Amino acid sequence: MNKKLVGLGVVSLAALTLAACGSRTSNSSSSSSSESSVKAAIVTDVGGVDDRSFNQSAWEGLTAWGDENGLTENTDYTYFQSASESDYVTNLDSAVSGGYNLVFGIGFALESAIAEVAPNNPDTNYVIVDSVVKDQDNVVSVGFADHEASYLAGVAAAKSTKSNHVGFIGGMEGVVIDRFEAGFVAGAKSVNPDIKVTIDYAGSFADAAKGQTLAAAQYAAGADVIFHASGGTGNGVFAAAKAENETRNEADKVWVIGVDRDQSAEGEYTSKDGKSSNFVLASTLKQVGTSVKDLANKALAGEFPGGEVVTFSLADGGVDLAETNLSDDATKAVADAKKAILDGKVTVPEAP
Repeated sequence: MNKKLVGLGVVSLAALTLAACGSRTSNSSSSSSSESSVKAAIVTDVGGVDDRSFNQSAWEGLTAWGDENGLTENTDYTYFQSASESDYVTNLDSAVSGGYNLVFGIGFALESAIAEVAPNNPDTNYVIVDSVVKDQDNVVSVGFADHEASYLAGVAAAKSTKSNHVGFIGGMEGVVIDRFEAGFVAGAKSVNPDIKVTIDYAGSFADAAKGQTLAAAQYAAGADVIFHASGGTGNGVFAAAKAENETRNEADKVWVIGVDRDQSAEGEYTSKDGKSSNFVLASTLKQVGTSVKDLANKALAGEFPGGEVVTFSLADGGVDLAETNLSDDATKAVADAKKAILDGKVTVPEAP
């Protein structure tokens, strides 16, 4: 089921950070004067709504939906933030008891929780992002061809490295992050079969300290481009790159490739030789926010596609690459790779 995705306005990080204080407790539909037939909530994974990545993109999409439809935050739409996996079912239940009849589970980690609660709430519509819940007429399963965007990231990395050594840092191993790893490695090796790719996993999407440790070790070992697919753990990857680059001249900097949304704002720094610069080479784009807005609008129109599996790919704009600091040579290589995928000449692997 293909959909053409459109651009999405970005909510300021400052506003999101102020809002990201945990699960909302005052979201009762009984206090609302709104006549909206759909009241929507997202339940985050442990990365949180201000992870500058996957969950944040979802919240931006829901906020944009609310703004465009003249709805009220905490009444017509809200979020429930999960501090641990034990919060998933509780937060999903809290959304229903708070009067929300469209509930998004953000991330594959919520699959079993949604599979548990959906049969008990047949009048509530659910969306699971990055996984599949089968045989539930009130659940839409949303997936993304992350391997395709990651392939482009691999091409960009291989065309940009000076050391012929790049790295990948994942959050938790599994089917979804496998796609990122497999696509990235395939893309890099399509440019140079002999390129060295170091792969590490943090075992968490919310451990910035571990992300910083892994990234610092990869840079120390000679990698000069790191692609992360690790949610909030990636904040540590950016911290490691910033610390490393502040000891180097601008011409010798190391790079980060961001994930899920354009993360170029995280790359601002001042080099050892006093130059203002940016170390984000590119970012894979995953239109989670746009998919949230799209499905909320369908629910509002009475067209919620319950029971379906919806996949967003490079062909329909569901995934892509933001080419922040690519050279002309890298830009051309990425364009050629994209065309090869779209023309069916390259099939990107989904598993390492």
